[in-house]
Amino acid sequence: MDQHIPVLLEPALNYLAIRPDGTYVDATFGAGGHSRAILQRLQSGRLIAFDADPAAAPRAAAIADSRFTFVPSNFRELLPALDDLHIEQVDGVLYDLGVSSMQFDEASRGFSFRESAPLDMRMNPQAGHSAYEVLMTSSERDLADIFFNYGQERAARKIARVIVQRRSSGTLPKTTVEFAQMISGMLHRPGQRERIHPATRVFQALRIAVNDELDALRDSLDMAVHRLRGAGRVVAISFHSLEDRIVKHKFREDERLEVITRKPVLPDEAEMERNPRARSAKLRAAQRKAS
Repeated sequence: MDQHIPVLLEPALNYLAIRPDGTYVDATFGAGGHSRAILQRLQSGRLIAFDADPAAAPRAAAIADSRFTFVPSNFRELLPALDDLHIEQVDGVLYDLGVSSMQFDEASRGFSFRESAPLDMRMNPQAGHSAYEVLMTSSERDLADIFFNYGQERAARKIARVIVQRRSSGTLPKTTVEFAQMISGMLHRPGQRERIHPATRVFQALRIAVNDELDALRDSLDMAVHRLRGAGRVVAISFHSLEDRIVKHKFREDERLEVITRKPVLPDEAEMERNPRARSAKLRAAQRKAS
C-alpha cells in the first residue's frame, strides 16, 4: 500500500469547490497530498496548512510555492494563527482526521503495537503527556471513562482496575507490545477469533485522550466556521464514529451552516482496493450561509 495516498481526494476537492483566487486551509497537512492537490487548483489564491507533528515540517518545506504557508501547530490554533497571518476570511477548510499511515508505521511513536516502542502516542512528541504518563497518573475512574467513552470498550472498568493494580506493584508495562499483550490476556476468550485485536479499542482511546482529539476538533470546527466567508465550505474526512458524530452534529446544528452532504460520502470499491485505509472513511461537507 502506498502510504501517501490521500483518502477521498477527488470528492474532498470537489466539495471544497476551490476558487482559483480563494484562500484555503488544510487543517491536517500530514504527507501533504491534499495540500499539493489544492495548490494545483489555485492561481492567485493562497493555502495555509497546519500540523503539530514535527515530522511534517520537512515535508512542508519541500513545497516551494509562495502561495503556501505552513503553520507547525495543532488545528486548535486555527484562529490565532490566521490572525497572525492577517487573514480575516477563508473560502474553505479541509480536515483529514485521525492518525496518518506514516505515524502508525513509525514504530517509535507508539501508536501501534505491531512493533515494540515506548507508550507515547503524542502527535507532537515535544508537548503534553505520553500515554504511559496518562496510565501512571490517572485515577481508576478516569481511566475507565477514557476506555469506555473514547474506545467504546465494554471491559473498561476491569482494564482500569488491573492497570492501577499493576502500577501499584511496579509491573505496569512500558512498551506498546507488552501493554497490548496485557490487555489481550485480560480480554481474549479462548476458542473465539476476534475480528480486531483485543487491545485496539484501548489504544484508540488512549491516543484520543493523550492528544485531546475530540475537544480539539470541536474547537477547531467552530473556529473554521467563524472564519468562513459567505458560501465558504468546510469538508471533514473522519475514520471513526466519534469524530464523525462531532462533525455531523456541528454541521447540522450550527445555524451558520447549510449541510451539502445529506449522507456521508464513502470511498468506492476501487479506492478501497487501492488503499485499504480508506475503508472506514466518511466525508461530510457544509457551506457557510450568506450573511
